[in-house]
Amino acid sequence: MRRYVWGVMALWLSGCSTFVDQKPEKHELGDFDLTMGASPARSMAQGLVQPKAAGTFHGGLDVSHTSGWYFGQWAANLSPTDDAQLKLDSYAGYKQPLGDFIGYELGTLVHSYPSTSTDGVEEYYAGLSIFGNRLGASFSLKPDRQDHTLLAALDTLDRLGFGMTVKYSTHALNEPILLNGQGYVRTFDDWSLNLSRAWLGFNLNMSYSDSSMTTGQCTVYSGVNSYCEGLVQFKASRSL
Repeated sequence: MRRYVWGVMALWLSGCSTFVDQKPEKHELGDFDLTMGASPARSMAQGLVQPKAAGTFHGGLDVSHTSGWYFGQWAANLSPTDDAQLKLDSYAGYKQPLGDFIGYELGTLVHSYPSTSTDGVEEYYAGLSIFGNRLGASFSLKPDRQDHTLLAALDTLDRLGFGMTVKYSTHALNEPILLNGQGYVRTFDDWSLNLSRAWLGFNLNMSYSDSSMTTGQCTVYSGVNSYCEGLVQFKASRSL
């Protein structure tokens, strides 16, 4: 298995200079579609799960079949240093529409570190689309913890004038963390709400995030939000 992984990596390294920072290369091979590029070719579970780029050189290969099956491998860092390990994301799944308004997806993704003895991370995910509403769920099994996340992207643009996305996560540590004078922390939750709309050529975004931790417990926070305590952010962007 290690030889196979490094064989794929050698192929990517040899072609890295040809597609890094360029548009993805797409090819059709019978009933298969192949995509190779410097950005992740797909997001999964309605955008809840997605390989992420890190480091100077990164790239990946995605293969999908007309039946709905797909698999791929993504190298988040092709130039590992003392501070950044070589990381591979290998995934496989099945995605299928059921008519014009309903569809579903199931799959798994494994984060591995072939250049070290670091244990990998297993992630399982599912997605569902119903009449424009997108639902996603993921379960991440790490060496020291388990994370469950639910996502709901609701079709409210026509009725309310803005898009709405809600995310809720629960986290369970295998070993509780001792706090100075604050007891132990072993489980905690966090959540976020995102509202977005287009206005005069701008993309407006407002987000709110928070967690179940108290101020004294935030020193050990390690959830999906940028900050442990309640935070409201506003952002306006425009493409040039």
